Amino acid sequence: MNELYRNKRLAWTLLIVFIVALLFALGARTLVPPDEGRYAEMAREMFASGDWITTRLNGIKYFEKPPLQTWMNALTFELFGLGEWQARLWTGLCGLFGVLLTGYAGRRVFGERVGFYAALVLGSCFYWVACSQIDSLDMGVSGMMTLALCALLIAQRDDAPPSEQRNWMLACWAGMALSMLAKGLIGIVLPGAVLVVYTVAARDWKIWTRLHIGKGLLLFFVIGAPWFVLVGLKNPEQPHFFFIHEHFERFLLKEHHREAAWWIFFALLAAGSVPWLGVLVQSLVLGARGEGAKQFRPRLMALVWVAVIVLFFTKSNSKLPGYILPVFPGVALLVANYLDAGTRRSRMLTAGLTALLGVALLVTVPNMLELAKHPGETALYAAYQPWVLAAGLVMLIGGALALLTARQMQRDLTVLALAIAGFAGTELMLSGFEPIAQARAGTTMLPALARAGALDPKTKVFSVGIYEQSLTFYLNRTVTLVDYWDEFTFGLQQQPELSIPTIPAWIEVWRRDAAQGVHDVAIIRPELVAGLQAAGVPLRVVAGDSRRTVIVNH
Repeated sequence: MNELYRNKRLAWTLLIVFIVALLFALGARTLVPPDEGRYAEMAREMFASGDWITTRLNGIKYFEKPPLQTWMNALTFELFGLGEWQARLWTGLCGLFGVLLTGYAGRRVFGERVGFYAALVLGSCFYWVACSQIDSLDMGVSGMMTLALCALLIAQRDDAPPSEQRNWMLACWAGMALSMLAKGLIGIVLPGAVLVVYTVAARDWKIWTRLHIGKGLLLFFVIGAPWFVLVGLKNPEQPHFFFIHEHFERFLLKEHHREAAWWIFFALLAAGSVPWLGVLVQSLVLGARGEGAKQFRPRLMALVWVAVIVLFFTKSNSKLPGYILPVFPGVALLVANYLDAGTRRSRMLTAGLTALLGVALLVTVPNMLELAKHPGETALYAAYQPWVLAAGLVMLIGGALALLTARQMQRDLTVLALAIAGFAGTELMLSGFEPIAQARAGTTMLPALARAGALDPKTKVFSVGIYEQSLTFYLNRTVTLVDYWDEFTFGLQQQPELSIPTIPAWIEVWRRDAAQGVHDVAIIRPELVAGLQAAGVPLRVVAGDSRRTVIVNH
């Protein structure tokens, strides 16, 4: 059983099961706000308007991020209609692409077994699998950055013929351009920083002669520049906001209120690497060791990739969990190398930690009801308990089997058992989240909103002191913001007529429409309703929960 990596039938079976399970789970949950609802709604509006240049959210100009994800989601809606799995298809495909490309790069650069292990490791890393199922920008940019990393490794290996080196380096440049279209300047800044640090650490100055910089830059600008030129011509305010505010000011200033402890990304790296935590440190250390007489040191390149990205975002004043995601293909390659060359004791440690994690999940299950922070949501966490219980059992059993096979020196089987446990456990926890996802998205309000006429484009729908990122997508329409700014501040400065700035100003509109027999609907913060009733504002509550209330003026 130590030659499983040579078994083509097994490899194809694992791949097919992985693809089916990954893609099937894309539609298992309601779109969870804020990110999933936001990016699905932006794509819906692009699809509905036909404007593929100016990105909008709730009909308001929204330039925080480039358009690649919005383009792909809008194209998916064009091909397959609106829905949850359609909104997540791009991220799911990027996650799958990353796994396949990492495995291929591992095989070409390090050998067949390492390639097999690399695909198993990345395809079971908790954070990679989870983010593959979430409609956010992080997996999209990570998939494109994986192309940049893996293409660079394949192109620069010592035995690469000139034509292959050129073609893969052009693929690397394309990956950087697509990364910039996915999330901005980090698409070229981070790979560039990695290359500089690697050059110094490896003293490999000649690598700069093998980058095909002229052709690469031409391809980079052909792919990455047109949208920035077009959107800037159409919206002159966009370049300063995007490049200065969203990049330099976000990195240097604290005004976005996204600070976190300096160690947060190290903790996320550890947690996201489950079930491979037991060999994480050893794998990183292996990346710093010598690699024989090789001119190009691929393990060191993977290590530098991980270190530069982690340290870059650690220094930033804006820290969000998804920022760490692009490191995991590099982590997978390093872990795969260590699993191939490391000790039986380290594999046993990894298996034991996985089993202990399963026990921890089982112990957590009875206390999960305490996680409910809003009234009436205890039952939702009770419905989630069986899924977490199942995930805990999978991790416990998988870890125990891996421990047994590790003791018997069945290396390939140990790695396979851990990979299956990691992937299955993550999918169970994601799939069972649906009741909580519905509560956060507010989709239980949809029948009441439909009866109130909110689905009719002629009905005015106001969002008072709140903006429901996911619910707006399910309404299949935009709403009028009232006393709400947040991420819309810049867009509303350009188009102030698209919102009502204060609640008193909205009340005047609401009262006038009620007097004229015009039916209005509002989604409002629950704590505001009593004050409106006390002030004699005409309203009737048609639905509500602990997070939002739906009222009408008739």
